[in-house]
Amino acid sequence: MMLGSRNHAKEMMQRGASRKGAPPSPSTDGQGGRRWNKTSVSSVPGTARTLPDSLDHTGHSLVWDPELEAHIEGNLATEVSMIVLDTLFVVEQVVSSTEHSQTLLASVLRVMLHALNTTQSTQFLQHLFALQRSLVSKYPNLLFDEATEHCAALCKSLLKHCSSSISGVRSQASASLYLLMRQNYEIGNNFARVKMQVTMSLSSLVAEISNNFKFNEEHLRKSLKTILTYAEQDNELSDSFNSFPEQVQDLVFNLHMILSDTVKMKEYLDDPEMHMDLMYRIAKGYQTSPDLRLTWLENMANKHKEQGHHAEAGMCLVHSAALVSEYLHMLEDRRYMPNGAVTYSKLTPNALDESAVSDDIVSPDEEGICNGKNFTENGLIEFLEHAAEEFTQAGMYEAVNEVYKPVIKIVEANRDFKKLAEIHKKLFKAFEKIESLQGKRVFGTYFRVGFYGRRFDDLDGEEFVYKEPMLTKLPEIACRLESFYGTKYGTDNLIIIKDSKQVELSKLNPDKAYIQITFAEPYFDNYELRDRVTAYERNHNICRFIFSTPFTADGSPHGDLAEQYKRKTILTTVNHFPYIKTRIQVAQQKQIVLTPIEVAIEDIQMKVAKIDAAIKANDPKILQMELQGCIGTTVNQGPIEIARVFLRDLFDGKVPSKHENKLRLCFKELLKKSGDALKRNRQFIKKDQEAYQNQLEKSYHQCMEYLKPLIQPAPLPANQVARQGQSPARPSVGEMSVTSPLV
Repeated sequence: MMLGSRNHAKEMMQRGASRKGAPPSPSTDGQGGRRWNKTSVSSVPGTARTLPDSLDHTGHSLVWDPELEAHIEGNLATEVSMIVLDTLFVVEQVVSSTEHSQTLLASVLRVMLHALNTTQSTQFLQHLFALQRSLVSKYPNLLFDEATEHCAALCKSLLKHCSSSISGVRSQASASLYLLMRQNYEIGNNFARVKMQVTMSLSSLVAEISNNFKFNEEHLRKSLKTILTYAEQDNELSDSFNSFPEQVQDLVFNLHMILSDTVKMKEYLDDPEMHMDLMYRIAKGYQTSPDLRLTWLENMANKHKEQGHHAEAGMCLVHSAALVSEYLHMLEDRRYMPNGAVTYSKLTPNALDESAVSDDIVSPDEEGICNGKNFTENGLIEFLEHAAEEFTQAGMYEAVNEVYKPVIKIVEANRDFKKLAEIHKKLFKAFEKIESLQGKRVFGTYFRVGFYGRRFDDLDGEEFVYKEPMLTKLPEIACRLESFYGTKYGTDNLIIIKDSKQVELSKLNPDKAYIQITFAEPYFDNYELRDRVTAYERNHNICRFIFSTPFTADGSPHGDLAEQYKRKTILTTVNHFPYIKTRIQVAQQKQIVLTPIEVAIEDIQMKVAKIDAAIKANDPKILQMELQGCIGTTVNQGPIEIARVFLRDLFDGKVPSKHENKLRLCFKELLKKSGDALKRNRQFIKKDQEAYQNQLEKSYHQCMEYLKPLIQPAPLPANQVARQGQSPARPSVGEMSVTSPLV
């Protein structure tokens, strides 16, 4: 039975006769194997030593066996501890029969906690755990209604004994910890406080690992499994609302993750992405312990600063501010203070991760919770100001404006006009930067990275989107990952997949490690692009990416225009970039296959978009480069060749299909934009570039002549002509052609 019996003190009084395994008392009849003797040494020669203080006046010395001495001292220590335990039980019995001595129970609990934190015999611990369970069962207010430090100290002591190498001690500690959870649950339908204290205790124990204190991970896992078994077999609470066994299972899983990740962190110090992932998972494990989560978010911010990831460091600080705001809002709802994490959702939707909406959240007015300097107005302002500094270094000036909005409200409420002046000076500089860098800003580069092979353990089969520094080329990230994992697994065991085709797992060598790296771009629907106008808006709060894979029916990646297909893969990540880490797991994939004519339409549309951007940029070099790509190429993949392959029948008057008509209109737009670009380019060129300009104009006229029949309005289908009762009207001269701007 887990709970201590009421009359266990009587049982302990009779323990001398039934104690098993105790060493024999010293024999005086000469029959024992070991004995006191004035004239001879112990039965084990060479191990005896002389008693320093002897009352023997005969000149002979008393000697004894060190092993026997240890047993005697151990028994004496256990006996003393048992007497203390008997006394505690007597005090508890007296208190239970009176009403004016309840304060003594706190002293009883403190003595028990001290005993749990000192080295004791297994026999004494068995009785100590029984009395502890009995005390907590009868007086839960000792832990859950009064001083929080008692609950914290008990959780830490029990968790420490759960990692004991002695199975009997582990089983007793597991039973005590499980009943502590159960008792807390029965009071409030959840055991948030015990969850928090156990989580914090695990963090503390792992941090204390040293040569003097060893923490056995394997034994603790066994104890956690025992606790889980108790929960699964506890029929009384299995059908309860917000099921208790499920909550225990979540806690045990969380503790397993924290334990594994904390141990792994030392193994992955040279792998920045994996190291940051582990820090992220540990911080997530402390979701119900705001003080610990805040500490780990700050650790992540510092790590990002060291690596030069200023956007990610800023996001860690924003998450810290959101966490603080959430708990300050729970403490006191002030008009000028942020309304919790939702205040920062415009800056980053990821901030909602810090919302305190779970049943496991402990109220910030609990003693010992959210009491640090960070959980104050000044602490909140400090987080946001540091975030603004990081965003400034990252070139995210629009984010600086968003960060200062809640700060301004607090400072205005405090009438701190000097601080307001400083803030507006910083905002003025940020807006100046946005204005001066229009059209010149470059942000991060994104790559999709897939890991395949059992050598990767947890990463096997996982795909991520990596955020790399601006203008990073694919060979650079490929070289970095190949160098690191080649050193880790051996260059002979690592294979870099250099194409973007879908990986066929059945064809991979299970003994090898495979990495596939593909360049990816942010992806938006057309309606999104209407609101995302600037470069910042198209590189901020993004969670969808796209990459394309060319292929042909025979399996080769490239072929003739009429045979060239394209597979577009749209990836959706779990969180939005930028985030508190530089790689985010892919949650969903969607594939779209384009037919050859659709590939041609997309190609022409991209040319139109690029030449339009070049005209607006007003840069001669970019303009000439785009012109060369649009109309300078008159053979192979140029406009004329595309029209010849896909629109050949239209020259003979065939009614165009939907895709053919779309391609025809794309050509019309391309010629118009090319003409505008040639006009602009003539204003830029010098005399030595006259020949080049003439060549471009000649190519443009060739395209015009060839495509002239296509850019006329498409004839109506025959059934529509019959309904109208008239022949198709002959197009006017103005409709027959696009007038060259150069004529």
